Amino acid sequence: MQSILILITQIIQLYVWVIIIQAVLSWLVAFGVVNTQNRFVYTVGDVLNRLTEPALRPIRRILPDLGGIDVSPVVLILGLYFLQNILWEIYGSMMVG
Repeated sequence: MQSILILITQIIQLYVWVIIIQAVLSWLVAFGVVNTQNRFVYTVGDVLNRLTEPALRPIRRILPDLGGIDVSPVVLILGLYFLQNILWEIYGSMMVG
């Protein structure tokens, strides 16, 4: 059981990094540091967007409009860490009881 929990934790950590990389890349594109005309940049951005957008879209619908600031990645990361902690608490309570 612990091996499965460790695997889930690692997947959550990997997804958090994907969210962070996607957010940084979107800032770099918005500020003109990288150009999406470059095929590699476009492909990486597209893959990251396809991986993160299904999880971010419902959060964006719920959050109020804050102008140009998108805090949905922060909310998603906090939610993932919360889920991870709940899983470890459940596992800990199963081992004690």
